[in-house]
Amino acid sequence: MMDDDHGPEMKGRARRAGEARARGPGSQVTGTASQAVVGRLRRDLGTLESYAALLGILIGAGIFTVTSRAWTLTGPSVILGYLILLPVILATSVPYAAFLSTPLGREPGGEYTHISRTLGGYRIAFVGTWLKIISYIGALAFLVNALADYMIQFAGGRLQPATYRLPLALGSLLFFYLVHVVGVRWFGRLQVTMCALLGLSLIVLVVPGLFAIRPTNYQPFLAHGLSGLAASLVLLFFSYAGFESLAQTAGEVEGSTEKLPKVFLKGITITAVIFVLMSVVAFGVLPGPRLQTSNAPMAEVAAVYLPAGAALFVTFGAIMALTTSINSTMLVPSRLGIILARDRLAPRWIGAINARTATPINGLTLTLGAAALLLVSSQVSLALNIAVFALVVLYFLHSLTFLLLERRNPKLYSLIKISLKPSFQRATAWLSVLAMGGIIAIQVVQDVQTLATQSLSQRLAGHSLTSLELALAWGLIGAMLYAYGRSRRPDTDSKIVLESEIRQDRHV
Repeated sequence: MMDDDHGPEMKGRARRAGEARARGPGSQVTGTASQAVVGRLRRDLGTLESYAALLGILIGAGIFTVTSRAWTLTGPSVILGYLILLPVILATSVPYAAFLSTPLGREPGGEYTHISRTLGGYRIAFVGTWLKIISYIGALAFLVNALADYMIQFAGGRLQPATYRLPLALGSLLFFYLVHVVGVRWFGRLQVTMCALLGLSLIVLVVPGLFAIRPTNYQPFLAHGLSGLAASLVLLFFSYAGFESLAQTAGEVEGSTEKLPKVFLKGITITAVIFVLMSVVAFGVLPGPRLQTSNAPMAEVAAVYLPAGAALFVTFGAIMALTTSINSTMLVPSRLGIILARDRLAPRWIGAINARTATPINGLTLTLGAAALLLVSSQVSLALNIAVFALVVLYFLHSLTFLLLERRNPKLYSLIKISLKPSFQRATAWLSVLAMGGIIAIQVVQDVQTLATQSLSQRLAGHSLTSLELALAWGLIGAMLYAYGRSRRPDTDSKIVLESEIRQDRHV
């Protein structure tokens, strides 16, 4: 697992650390504008906004669409699937919480920063981050498209999908882009407001729904046995995927090293409870076949036991679920761009932060343009189809890196401040590695079967290129971008000195 691209750069580490001691804790020892770039982000987010960001990105399109699709694989035991995945997701979040409790938790970057500072090199972290950026841009395009569909449905048939879907999707994309450009404070305020409305709609859906359940709808519970339940876990994982995006707010949350680790663990648990309750109501109120054929399953569930106005409010809640996901998703690529620019692996203008708004307008504009291009070209699948696979691979690498942290970077390991015992942290990381490895294996087997049964022309015509194909293609592009970025970096401007980051953090 050693990332070996740093050879000659190690020689300057001791010299730069000595220069940092001579200059004092506030000095810039990297030879870049990196610390200044990150330092200009404003810490305008608090605990409430952090919970809203996490819950918003999780309670999005997944629970409103994946639940009914997973029924075809396992029946009502979808409920059990969400419970099985909870300890796996919590285990995967523990390494994030641990890294965020160190000085690395004061800046965005997430897995990229954690992996590169542990392994001592950039290559693995860069390619993984590149795939993540592609995934998030694809997810952003998918979400605004889904939002357009829900808005058309909410209009009650007064809008024609063929005419209004693309304009509504592009308009939604532009709206959230402008929110982020104005400032992260407005992102936070909007996210909290939308999450509050989403929460109210969920209460309206779940509480009365618990009294409208028909137990016979749960039979047979394991419709296709344990193999069906196992197959559904990959699909249900989509509902949880994206929780790690919270790490990208680290440069804008006050007291991030203390707050974010707690938000990770508590927020994921709250989300899982919501998923289970919604599934219990959905499958208890309506038979699975009816849910499967519905374009808006939760709205149809609500229509069974709620008056028309209340059922319409649940549909509005689905719109809020999508908007909260869009709002959080829009943030991620631009914050990763800041860190890549800081490490001179992307042009510095990508990571530039506007002095007045304290937002990475250039990075946000690139995100807007890329997502809009996918929408206009109807090629969303080229980025979306690798989303979950790329994130699972990244979760696997992140947990594996955490297991190597004590040996590869004992200085950073000693700065972990979460209250969980070290042995428990390692156990959760191992559980994550095994679980993510299992999901990867299932996905690879499914992709191999698809490759064996469908020709390339069929997959292209159906916009169904496999995750393996897309990950390989985008990965090769990422590798070329990495090689190009490395070739343009000055020899004297190599590694970020972790010791200086730690020293500066202690004086913040």
